[in-house]
Amino acid sequence: MAIVNSEIRQKTIDKEVSLTGVGLHTGREATLTFKPAPANSGFSFKRIDLEGSPIIEADANYVTNTQRGTCLEKNGVTIQTCEHVLAAFIGLDIDNAIIELDNSEPPIMDGSSKFFVEAIEKAGIVEQEAFREEYVVKDVISYVDEESGSEILIMPAKQYQVTTMVDFGTKVLGTQNATLNRLSDFKKDISDSRTFSFLHELESLLEHGLIKGGDLNNAIVYVDKKLSPETMEKLQVAFNKDKIAVKPNGILDNLTLHHPNEAARHKLLDVIGDLALIGTRLRGKVIANKPGHFVNTQFAKKMSKLIKNERRNNVPEIDLNQPPLMDVNQIMEMLPHRQPFLLLDKVFELTNSKVIGMKNVTMNEEFFRGHFPGSPVMPGVLIVEAMAQTGGILVLSTVPDPENYLTLFMKMDKVKFKQKVVPGDTLIFKCELISPIRRGICHMQGYAYANGKLCAEAELMAQISKIK
Repeated sequence: MAIVNSEIRQKTIDKEVSLTGVGLHTGREATLTFKPAPANSGFSFKRIDLEGSPIIEADANYVTNTQRGTCLEKNGVTIQTCEHVLAAFIGLDIDNAIIELDNSEPPIMDGSSKFFVEAIEKAGIVEQEAFREEYVVKDVISYVDEESGSEILIMPAKQYQVTTMVDFGTKVLGTQNATLNRLSDFKKDISDSRTFSFLHELESLLEHGLIKGGDLNNAIVYVDKKLSPETMEKLQVAFNKDKIAVKPNGILDNLTLHHPNEAARHKLLDVIGDLALIGTRLRGKVIANKPGHFVNTQFAKKMSKLIKNERRNNVPEIDLNQPPLMDVNQIMEMLPHRQPFLLLDKVFELTNSKVIGMKNVTMNEEFFRGHFPGSPVMPGVLIVEAMAQTGGILVLSTVPDPENYLTLFMKMDKVKFKQKVVPGDTLIFKCELISPIRRGICHMQGYAYANGKLCAEAELMAQISKIK
């Protein structure tokens, strides 16, 4: 597995847009407003009906309940049934948005993502300066729920793909499959697939006072048992209908399916929405067998933890014995630094947005003479300086005459030191652009690794300045 900064720009919406409807479970009217959000902020829900307008990030670690939808909770504040909204954003390839609500549950609309997709398109989609981060899957990762037999896994693929396989074991709705090979097909093939329920589930939900906002236009009801006159009467009251009928295909009332396998497609929609809670885009193929909100969000939590650990220890895979792209003499032709302040020995990789370099830390370093001579440790500020010199190669590679420029620090932010560096260690540096280089200003994320572990990280901003 690897976390990479792709060449794709992040996206948000151009302007705010609102829609109003009834929450499926609460039965209360809610207004939903989508607003633009800054790069690298992801998706977050904002409860404007509560004091202080608390924010709940779309994070798998905030999932508390998955009974009839995915529920998030943070500091006692909840958001119910978030998956259809999140699926719409992912399906339209958006990275960042603020989702304002004046209630605990978004409106169910027709039980699909269709109306959310239309609202987002109405608002417009804009690119942002920052590049999108992706988690590239290189091994199979899976989660199995032994109790239900549900399983979800992800395997290597060139792009994000999802396949769902459902088997309800009933005559009216048996085995169904659905596949999304390209996100660009989400709007056309998946977004209008509505939520569904079986009659026996519906009876139980009505008895417990749930699905107050339900009607026959926002949920497909599969009749898996004989309709008694008593049940028929209850349904007529619940749905405010004079007459309830069952179609020949086993669906309640006069609702027409959008797709023969609409149930499997809606399960796919749910998977996309629930996996948005990972917070990082995936490059791999998801296969979900008998998916549900519980197994989806457990898998999302597992992926979130893996990615967090991977980010912490995402050591670049380089062969230190191979000839480097640049040796120390070539580095000196580009950088103005000289011994004892040249802290970069080799460069192994250089692209438009990333550079990887290394330094052998020896006992002969000048700084060890005064920095804990009895127990030598490389100063943290020099690790950051070496990281910045590596980034300097990246920014100076954009000009035809790098020897005529200096790289000057403008800002260091979010600097963290994780492990000490001592004589004998080999430091590997990786710097990636956070946003494109403009007017000689380079904003990058830097990492330093030693002994297979992250030892320092920092957000750096530097500017190249012509030597007078």
